Amino acid sequence: MKCPNCGAEMADNTLYCEQCGEDIHIVPDFEPELEQNIQQTIIGIMEDLGQGTDEGREAQGWEHQQEWEEEDEDEEDEEEVRYPLRLRKKHPVWKALGVLFLIVLCVAGVIGVQIYQYNSLEYQVKAAMQNVKQEQYDKAIVCYNRAIELDETDIELRFSLAEVYLQKNNKVEYEYLLRDIARDPDATVEQLDRAYGKLIAIYRDRKDYQTIHELLLNSGNEQMISTYQNYIARPPEFSVNEGYYTSIQPLKLTAFGAGKIYYTLDGSTPDENSSQYTAPILLENGDYLVKAVFINEYGTVSEVEEKEYHIENDEILAPELSAGSGTYYSPTYIRVLSDTENVYYTTDGSDPTYASNVYTGQIPMPLGRSTYKFAQIVDGVTGTVAERNYELVISTDITPEQAVANAVAYSLSSGKIRDEAGHFDDTNAVYLYEYLYVVNISKEGDYYVIVEVLCTEDGTLTRTGSAYGVNVYTGELKKLFKDQRGSLVLEEIEEGAVSREGE
Repeated sequence: MKCPNCGAEMADNTLYCEQCGEDIHIVPDFEPELEQNIQQTIIGIMEDLGQGTDEGREAQGWEHQQEWEEEDEDEEDEEEVRYPLRLRKKHPVWKALGVLFLIVLCVAGVIGVQIYQYNSLEYQVKAAMQNVKQEQYDKAIVCYNRAIELDETDIELRFSLAEVYLQKNNKVEYEYLLRDIARDPDATVEQLDRAYGKLIAIYRDRKDYQTIHELLLNSGNEQMISTYQNYIARPPEFSVNEGYYTSIQPLKLTAFGAGKIYYTLDGSTPDENSSQYTAPILLENGDYLVKAVFINEYGTVSEVEEKEYHIENDEILAPELSAGSGTYYSPTYIRVLSDTENVYYTTDGSDPTYASNVYTGQIPMPLGRSTYKFAQIVDGVTGTVAERNYELVISTDITPEQAVANAVAYSLSSGKIRDEAGHFDDTNAVYLYEYLYVVNISKEGDYYVIVEVLCTEDGTLTRTGSAYGVNVYTGELKKLFKDQRGSLVLEEIEEGAVSREGE
């Protein structure tokens, strides 16, 4: 097939020339029955008119040509006598012209019918539907395209044409028509929902979720975006506007839908290998460039959102602690990870003051429930308080009280004390044994720490320096020391010493 404008070769059923862009208007074929009826009509006219002419006689195979000519002459003479004022009978040439006129008239009628059909929307739609039933999809496509030319506002015609392309397994044209409908400002909500639904089904089957994301965002249609919002990955929202601040800013990042937020603070573009957002980002002091991205459950990546901040903070920050609030099931130390100078803490729920405990090093977490509050106090100004709530649970039958009893039993057996009350001479001074905490000693296990305290007659308490470790799970007693580095070291009790395990 050649383009009527430039003569370039074109593929069959193409609606425009790829060379010059000229639109091609294809006229549907004659109806076979109509063409046959026209041919039969013309033949009938030829036969009827041909019977009175020489040509007609020859067509019918008459054999006595001379007799016919004589009869014609006699008839002409008789006509001149009987009807002198009337025109003579037409000459055979005129008869032939009459036949030709009728043929032209019939052809004109056929062309008229064809033109009517070509310009009839109803006829084109019915013809297209009939061709679809007969699985003549190429003819159906021609009819639907002509129908769309006749009524470009009828969106349903485009839906019908798209379905024909789908039945032909031409998914490129099918997708193109659906996108055309989706962009049509005159499409109803129902039609848009159908178009987007079909398009999303195409891309979902391909697992091309990024295209779904872009299709919906580019649509500008809030109703469609709301309907299919789970496929969209919008950039994270920042709780703090970028700018200059004179105090700590806890920056919260949020995103709509199921997925994860990733962020960076070094200016690099975030991805799945970056820090995952799980808690507010504390903007404390200095300059920050925060970049964040949201990746939804389908792996669709949003655009990167970024903001800049400058923080000049005069506040005293809360100490950063190693152990967060919660329940623990093995001995744990509480450490201050930030600046440890001028850090005070309490265990009774009150806010720290100069009269509170001074933090000097790691603190063993006590058994059971406890509350710790830490704060830095500088020049009489108390900074932000860090509060933590703990619960330490050890699964064992050996209690701290039994560990103390084992230490007392050892002192009795070794002769250091005379009775369980701790008396060691004729005075009222006594040795007492107190449980301090539970710790994990490297390569040894979990131990209760028991210390020896001298209580004089006036009630003064002084630690003697002797300490014991009692295995949390067996009740075994060992002597406890600190080495030169300050680490706890266990030493076996001399053979023959008595211990009361499990009392």
